[in-house]
Amino acid sequence: MAIIQFPEGFRFGTATASYQIEGAYNEDGRGLSIWDTFSRTPGMVKNGDNGDVACDSYHRYEEDIALMKELGIQSYRFSIAWPRIFPNGDGEPNEAGLDFYHRFVDCLLANGIEPMCTLYHWDLPQSLQDRGGWESRETIDAFVRYAELMFKEFGGKIKKWMTLNEPWCSSFLSNYLGVHAPGKKDLQTAVTVAHHLLVAHGQAVMKFRELGADGEIGIAPNVTWLDPYSDRQEDVDAARREVGWFVEWFFDPLFKGEYPSFMTDWFAGKGATVPIQPGDMDIIAQKLDFLGINYYTGHIGRYKAELGTFDCEVIDAGYEKTDIGWFIFPEGFYKVLVHIKDRYGSIPIYITENGACYNDEPSEGRVRDSRRISYIKRHLVQLHRAMQSGVNVKGYLTWSMMDNFEWAEGYTMRFGLIHVDYNTLVRTKKDSYYWYKKVATNGWFEN
Repeated sequence: MAIIQFPEGFRFGTATASYQIEGAYNEDGRGLSIWDTFSRTPGMVKNGDNGDVACDSYHRYEEDIALMKELGIQSYRFSIAWPRIFPNGDGEPNEAGLDFYHRFVDCLLANGIEPMCTLYHWDLPQSLQDRGGWESRETIDAFVRYAELMFKEFGGKIKKWMTLNEPWCSSFLSNYLGVHAPGKKDLQTAVTVAHHLLVAHGQAVMKFRELGADGEIGIAPNVTWLDPYSDRQEDVDAARREVGWFVEWFFDPLFKGEYPSFMTDWFAGKGATVPIQPGDMDIIAQKLDFLGINYYTGHIGRYKAELGTFDCEVIDAGYEKTDIGWFIFPEGFYKVLVHIKDRYGSIPIYITENGACYNDEPSEGRVRDSRRISYIKRHLVQLHRAMQSGVNVKGYLTWSMMDNFEWAEGYTMRFGLIHVDYNTLVRTKKDSYYWYKKVATNGWFEN
């Protein structure tokens, strides 16, 4: 067997998000978010599920952090719930919300776990949505004020920050495909939201620098990879557009200060343009300390006229799928990381999400999720390949620490290393937990 050895100082961790695990949706002054509203809209979330209780981590965080310590991870990525800090999106902060996150971060630090904080993981305060949401530039201003308070409150405690999680999801998936909150289906709206998210990111980075904050700041986009079905130019172009929707559309503004013309031209042909104001692109292109990368799946695509957004047809080439129906394509992980390095340079990267949905249930007190172990192992091999090819990866955080509210899928899809019984809230460590513990502790595994 081959040994896959990660370098000294490489950090292993896990990740979650506030709305997916915290619960306590109406406690201690928390305001409503767009996900509280969306999950109560009939037909939007499977089984009418919502995050009112979720994993109840708001009350059980000490238990959960003890499980993290036992797991042996060095880093934990979480998000702050904006509505806990500013129940109305802006104005006076909610001291009870601030107190909770201070207790939470202090507990992480006391257990030797580095906090990695995401400022925005999709739970926009509903009051801001009522005033236009991310379609309005006023939300940009509110986000920067929220970010500034977080930087000041947690300076010295939290030293790794991410402004946004997966801006593709909170723009296109949420406002064009309508799958996530707020559930709109308009391309121009999605393009506007994507741009405003990037401007908000850039302004938050500027504020971080202005304050002289102690630490590093980045962003955590989700990426995918498509191999073209053939080397015909139309297949190559179709696959490039689909990848560009996730990668170049967001990364080019961040690293090159411009949108990719092959995408702006395509969107313009569909009647959607970017509402750029003077100075926006300079704001977006602030220097980053690191880049978070979320990767789950990829596939093969070929040209088919008038199919979907990009005339791109997904071909089922026989790849295995996880229980959520996503193709398992570890080679795509390697390819997209090398593509990012080649196009944007050797920026430090943390894999901020990578994981698999398998709905294995406990049997005799054990959750035998060997398929999840296989998925993580195969992706770690491809990650190691990328590192050997010059990609500057500093850490890997698997999604997720525990089963949780999986957005529009409700509680029907499980991604965790820890099984959560949503009736009793009992946590059960899965086989993958014990396997990952060895990797996180040793820094290597046999393949």
